[in-house]
Amino acid sequence: MDILLLLFLGKPLWMWLVFLTLVIGLLAFDLGVLHKDDHEIGVAESLRMSAMYILLGFSFAGFIWWQMDAASTAQYLTAFVVEKTLAMDNIFVIALIFGFFAIPREYQHRVLFWGILGVIVLRGIMIGLGATIVDQYHWVLYIFAAFLVLTGIKMLFTTDKEHKIEDNGLIRFLKRRMHVTEEVHGHAFFVRKPHPETGVVTRYATPLFLALVMIEVADLVFAVDSVPAVFTITTDPYIVYTSNIFAILGLRALYFALAAILHRFAYLKYALSVLLVFIGSKIFIADAMGWEKFPPEWSLGITFAILSVGVVFSLWKTAKQPGEPLEASKPAR
Repeated sequence: MDILLLLFLGKPLWMWLVFLTLVIGLLAFDLGVLHKDDHEIGVAESLRMSAMYILLGFSFAGFIWWQMDAASTAQYLTAFVVEKTLAMDNIFVIALIFGFFAIPREYQHRVLFWGILGVIVLRGIMIGLGATIVDQYHWVLYIFAAFLVLTGIKMLFTTDKEHKIEDNGLIRFLKRRMHVTEEVHGHAFFVRKPHPETGVVTRYATPLFLALVMIEVADLVFAVDSVPAVFTITTDPYIVYTSNIFAILGLRALYFALAAILHRFAYLKYALSVLLVFIGSKIFIADAMGWEKFPPEWSLGITFAILSVGVVFSLWKTAKQPGEPLEASKPAR
């Protein structure tokens, strides 16, 4: 049993195992029980799933408080809220990807499920590397902070930028390097079928596989913003990783409800811009005030205030605007 007390990235191994066991159990229950059969996920089911994940995410804050302290709990909650909000734009891109590849709604959950497994691994690698770098070179936090401030300012002037999936070079590369079917073959990522020219049975990737790859790449791109943001909130790898994964689990569960109403959050990006500037500036404010670090409770309160104003203003401004699901995009040809 002593092995469970060994430290891994600053925390006992058993704490990491508790978290990973919980996540694996949730995913097994999700795929093996709730979504054993392919079906279209409606808004009500999406909201129930999301509520379950959000409740578990907030409940995990109790575990943080029990094993660590109140300041760490405030950092976890702040990181959880920031990551969930920053990932809103990721949902927008996911909806565009599904629309571009004409992925039927009954198979979208399968793509997102396997995408989550990739996120768990890739985010773990990024956070582990980030924690090691920050531990060895603390000044890197100032680079992260400056990057976030500049990113937030840039977002203020690029909030209307459109994502054009058809211009993505990765799609063209994949289609040149592998055989890809034009149509979806059930929930399969790969199928075997005769080549139209040679007649030889060949392995083909389906649009589901291309959508999965694009979603994983999109997550990596968005992680470039979100991971440094969380590191400026806390440098504890355990808090960074657990808050990231719980936020992403809950948000992807909410995807099926949000995809149709994302137009109602059109002005939330302005709040996100302000939030990134605030998060990035905290380390400079703390130095100027002579604090060891910016008070976690203040950070949590200010984060909620910024996002609340953004959500309320966005819902008010778009109350009478018609919208349509993003998946109404034209399918890929």
